[in-house]
Formats: sequence, C-alpha cells, structure tokens
Amino acid sequence: MINKNEINSFNNNKSIVPQYNVTKEKYNPEEKILLTEVRENLVDIAMSSDENLQVNERKLLNDIQDFLFLRLSQNPTNTKLGTDYIKTLSNKFLREIVGYGKIDSLIKDDELEEIMIIGVNKPIYVYHRKYGMMKTNLIYDNEQELIELIDSIARQINRRIDQETPILDARLNDGSRVNATIPPVSADGPSMTIRKFKKDPLTIIDLINFKTISVELAAFFWLCFDGLGVRQANAIISGGTSSGKTTTLNALTSFINPKERIITIEDTLELQIPHEHVIRMETRLPNVENKGELTMNDLVKNSLRQRPDRIIVGEVRGNEAITLFTALNTGHSGFGTLHANDARETITRLTNSPMSVPKIMISAIDFIIMQNRIYNSSRGSFRRISEVAEVTGMEGDVIQLNKIFQWNPQNDTIENIGVTSKTLTEISKTSGKSMNYLYNEIENRKILLNYMVHNHIRSIGAVKKLLNLYYVNPDSILNQIKLTS
Repeated sequence: MINKNEINSFNNNKSIVPQYNVTKEKYNPEEKILLTEVRENLVDIAMSSDENLQVNERKLLNDIQDFLFLRLSQNPTNTKLGTDYIKTLSNKFLREIVGYGKIDSLIKDDELEEIMIIGVNKPIYVYHRKYGMMKTNLIYDNEQELIELIDSIARQINRRIDQETPILDARLNDGSRVNATIPPVSADGPSMTIRKFKKDPLTIIDLINFKTISVELAAFFWLCFDGLGVRQANAIISGGTSSGKTTTLNALTSFINPKERIITIEDTLELQIPHEHVIRMETRLPNVENKGELTMNDLVKNSLRQRPDRIIVGEVRGNEAITLFTALNTGHSGFGTLHANDARETITRLTNSPMSVPKIMISAIDFIIMQNRIYNSSRGSFRRISEVAEVTGMEGDVIQLNKIFQWNPQNDTIENIGVTSKTLTEISKTSGKSMNYLYNEIENRKILLNYMVHNHIRSIGAVKKLLNLYYVNPDSILNQIKLTS
C-alpha cells in the first residue's frame, strides 16, 4: 500500500490549477548507474524466462539483490554492503522497474480519477476526485523513458505500439483504462491517459450521499428495474465524457434482481457488477495480421446464445445498437451508456448512422437517464442526474418522450415532475398489482435506502446483503428498521 505521508501534499494556493506534489525518489550518482544496469541486464532475462511475457516479481527481486551484492562487493572500500541497504535499494528498484516508474505513486492513489501525460518536458496532470484538475511536480524529461513505460504496459497485455500501430488502448491489471499514442499520431511526442477506477467502487448509497441521485429516484428505479420479477425496465444512461455514466450504471445494477443472469459487454472492462451470476466479455482488436478481431456486435450476438436475462453494453456507439435493440424487443432486458447531451439527442444518435436503430424499435427502451458533470466556481465540479425521460411511444414519425424527473439547479434537488409513469402502469398491469401498491412499495424501498444512508452502510457487500434480505422477507427487514429508529 502507498504511504500517504510520502505523497499527496497539496499546495492550496490561489493558482488556477492547484498543485499536486509528489515526493520523488532520490538516488545518488552511483545508485542511478546501478538502476540503469539493472534495467539493462535483468528485466529482459526476467521476462524471457516467463512464457506469458510477464515479470516474475519475486524472482526479479532476488536477482536484483544478488546483482547489487556482487556489483557493490567489487569495490573493496564500499561501506554499503549491509543487508538492510541492499534490501531497501532492491525494493526501490523493483518499484521503478515493475511498477510504473515516476507515476507509480499516482497509479496507487485511489483519490485520482485520471492521470494525463501530455508529452516530454511538460508537467503531468491529474484529475482528483475532490480537487478536480491538478498539476503535478512530475515531468518526463526523456522521451525514451516515456516510450519505454508505454511499451512495458503494451507488453503486459501482449500488445505492441510502434509506428505501424501508434495507438494503444489497454487496461492495467487493476482495471484502469490506458490510452497511449506515439508519433506520428501525437505530433508533440508520446502521450498517455490513464483513467482509474476506485478499488472500492461507489455504490448507490454513495451516489445518494453525493446528491448525484435522490432517494426517491433511486427507490423508483429499484422498483422499475426489478419490475416485481414480471416486467423489468430497460435504460440508456447518456451524458458527456467523464459525466459519471459508467459509475451510475454500475451503482444501478445493484437493483437488478439477484435471480437474473447478466452478461456485460465492453471495449475495456470497467463494470464491477455486485452480482454472482455475471459473465463479463471484452472486445478484441485484430492482431498484426489483421485477424482475430471481436467487435461489440459479435459479442452482443454471441450473448443471445447464452440465455441472458439482462444484457449490459458498456458503451453503445455502432451497429451493435441494432442487435441490442432486437434483443430488447424479443424479451431480454438491458442497459447501456451513450454519449449525448440530452434525451432528444440520445434518440437522434440512436436512430441515425452509425447506429441506425429503426424508430419502431426505440420503444424497447423505458428510460433515458441524463447525467452531467456540472462546474461551479465555489464548489468545483460535481455530477448530477439532470433528467429522466420516459419513452412513451410514437406519434406519426416522432418518438414521444415524457420527462418524469428533473434536476433543479436552484436548490440542487432532483424533482419528481408529477407525470404518471408509463413503466409503472405497465408493471401494474403485468403483475396485477394496483398503482397504490406500487407507490407504497416505492415508499418501503425508500425506508431501506434512507436507513443505509443514515447508518453509513455503503460498501458493495453491505448494500448487496440488505437488498437481498429485502427480497427474501421485506416485512421482516422493515420491521427491524422501525424498531431501531
């Protein structure tokens, strides 16, 4: 684990972009030479000895210790042959080589959302979950060092990046997404962006605490997505880049009935679905011979042969949209995310090239959930579900939308517009339950959600446990909550 005392000292001055300072590892001239020799002599041997091209860290650490002992013992006047010194220096070198060099501490900081390397002799930027965009005191002053870092990440996933393939789209072992470019694509030299995901993912309770979603809207979604087991709702979550679409999608999947079989399909694995019965699938780019590609559409088609109850597509943007909507129109349930600025634009994007979903099929979607990242001079940036629109059908050639929830920026609340939900009406008809029963059910689910909020129950495991208890015996858990309140 990273030592928080070693890094993360923030300079809270009045500069436009706050400073993020990292305590850099310091080496004397002799240690710098040793580090270079270790890189040149040991890393290739460690990797070539493993058929999967992965570094054997334990063996490499032992090799580094042996190398340092032999190398330092060549100088009879050397006083740095102590076990503690060699062990400490070996661990530092291992972190430099097997880790991510000077950005290793950034990778390990769970409060960072993004790490942005924009070239050589330029500061590395980060996006902090609390402070927003920040400029670090780290700079790559050697282009070769940055290229070697990018190349090492490519090797970890058995890929390559060179002039023939100058773009790398990958993920680290911890799930972080990596996009790297080298010339000629990036004219000013190598660049790399790493999008990190929290080791402890945000849950629906976190989103309620952050005011991204209200308790009322969360309880409403819970009932609609569960559908009382007879009519599960489908949804597209739309918004701009970094608006929190994937985070919200991940949190909302906790409302999927635990009896359902879920298949997720993504370009890069990001979703961390809090369910047991999940199959995760990831697209694959073609190899150097332009073979072996697996597209999003290939995987959506394949998922239909696996008897899914719910298909979740990480980002809908191509011809997989038609396959997905065909599945939704034939009895499957589904979620997806999409880049758009409002609900109407979401429909426009779905029904035009390259997605080209026939308008008659759009009614398979129940909700379009709009999420935005809002900037405020005093509060910085924050994320809100800004609108929930329900697809109600077609009039002529126009798809009809009803806005049922909307964010009010004046008082920073998500308000129920008061329009009767078509989805609730259909759940009522299918289940045989009255609308009053459904409204009462939403109120009961609000009680449980509020209980978790007020008692700071927010981890994935704890939230999942209480939601599952509600499915088993809702009266029992509600009575327990009433007795403790």
